Amino acid sequence: MKCVVLLSGGVDSTTCLAIALAKYKKEEVLALTVYYGQKHDKELQAARAVAAHYGVEQQEINLAQAFSYSNCSLLQKSDQAIAHTSYADQLAAQGGAGTVATYVPFRNGLFLSYAAAVAVSVGAEVIYYGAHADDAAGRAYPDCTPEFETAMNTAIYEGSGRTCHLEAPLLAWNKAGVVKKGLELGAPYELTWSCYEGGETPCGVCGTCRDRAAAFAANGVADPALTKEAKA
Repeated sequence: MKCVVLLSGGVDSTTCLAIALAKYKKEEVLALTVYYGQKHDKELQAARAVAAHYGVEQQEINLAQAFSYSNCSLLQKSDQAIAHTSYADQLAAQGGAGTVATYVPFRNGLFLSYAAAVAVSVGAEVIYYGAHADDAAGRAYPDCTPEFETAMNTAIYEGSGRTCHLEAPLLAWNKAGVVKKGLELGAPYELTWSCYEGGETPCGVCGTCRDRAAAFAANGVADPALTKEAKA
């Protein structure tokens, strides 16, 4: 293996995988998918479908115990409702900055640490993860910021004996830019799932649904996943 990709089954991580496969052969890429105690398995199913589409090896892991003290609204055990407003509105309500209710404590730090151990074990030279500028804005998700990426890259590089590094290829783009790149690469967005709710179809009103809809609209295309649902 040369590249490890964190693959959640959403738009961002699927775009990361598409970018990785533009550089590496599928036999050189390992996709890591994490169960962390989330309320539904829609993204896990999507990640399996995306990995199968590309023919890459995939490993699924369970890190749910790490969040046993968290009451984040994304978690099964949480008594918090998922906010049905945009991230911008959520940030505005708290003065323009600060973590949003769907921030899972240090989730990316944990995932990337696990990925680093795997990467060293399989001889991979790089780990990709799908942080982008919209998630970093206002430090809504502090483990998606450039500062975090720089710090984790240093930790991974030094901790791997300087054999592996971290890349966040989407970091300078907003969600519309991510979708633009994925469309150029033919990413199978029809297989992805973003909604925080676990219904039969996306709710359309949670923060990630709103961001996803706006990103496809900005590119002047219909969301392939919704088009697929309409045809079903």
